[in-house]
Amino acid sequence: MSSSHEHGGNVFAVARSLGIAPEKVIDFSASINPLGMAPGVGQALAENLDRLLHYPDKNCFELKKALATYHGVTAAQVCVANGSTELIHLVPRGCAGCRALIVAPAFAEYASALERSGWEVDYFFLKPENGFELSLPVLLQKLGEGYDLLFLCNPANPSGSLLPRKELARVLALCQSSRTFLVLDEAFIDFCEEASAKELVVANEGALVLRSMTKFFAIPGLRLGYALGAATTIARIAELQDPWSVNTAAQVAGIASLSDLDYVQRTREYVASERARLATRIGALAALTVFPSAANYLLVRLDNGRTAAELRSRLLEAGVLIRDCGNFVGLDGSFFRVAVRRAEENDRLVQLLSQELG
Repeated sequence: MSSSHEHGGNVFAVARSLGIAPEKVIDFSASINPLGMAPGVGQALAENLDRLLHYPDKNCFELKKALATYHGVTAAQVCVANGSTELIHLVPRGCAGCRALIVAPAFAEYASALERSGWEVDYFFLKPENGFELSLPVLLQKLGEGYDLLFLCNPANPSGSLLPRKELARVLALCQSSRTFLVLDEAFIDFCEEASAKELVVANEGALVLRSMTKFFAIPGLRLGYALGAATTIARIAELQDPWSVNTAAQVAGIASLSDLDYVQRTREYVASERARLATRIGALAALTVFPSAANYLLVRLDNGRTAAELRSRLLEAGVLIRDCGNFVGLDGSFFRVAVRRAEENDRLVQLLSQELG
């Protein structure tokens, strides 16, 4: 089974097609922190402009140290990369085996990376009628079919469903017993950090946590992500990296982002509050089902027979871009995803949805 690898956030191409500036598009398709970058990032970039005259620090020494302090791990348990997508593509090359299982619906890059490395890909589907809940007994039964690697995203993308930390501990135990390497993608866990399983993973050589700095810290244009894991696992993945994959500006921005704990707290409080308000308002509209989310986005289903592609096209005429989820394996054309943005932008979205759905 194959999937399209189109992603959200293609605001430049969309703006060109509309004949307007990218800034005129309200982009709900990419789930980026609505508060923008941490206040000190711009200043840090300006102050370190002269560093661009040199090659980047290939080992990302200062950023690794900052990430280690932020997460309470050692620098040897951190691998910094050009976005978590770089790591997704390195993992199949650094793991032994040939059969992989993906908990779906899921980010299309998992399948893309696996297929490019010659892996056989299978899916463990979560159902919307069950709120995309993961059944551990059923997963155990599936793992019994013999898989070398498991991709699991938490909170899930695009559903936003969250597996509690104690359940993740059980998943890790299941993977250990079935000799399956666990890749836990926590790209959006910063919005609910207390649910992270990072402490469990760094103590286990059979697992790896993937993290992103582009979503929560709002620097997608700089491409920055990292992995947390046992030192031996991290070393194995890092050996596969191309030299200088993380540029100097990304390293500087990452360090500045991590240092602003007030920004981190404000982001979590704002997103939690605005997500609840947006979910309530969208849920009150006829013919829409909103799924519970722990991330900075909401998965919505059209229940009136219309497709998300049609709705996306209509909203685009008003300069509003949503994520059509019809290309996610495990979802049909009735699903779309919207990011949690500023209150006034969210109100504009609800107004347009109300007009479209009558």
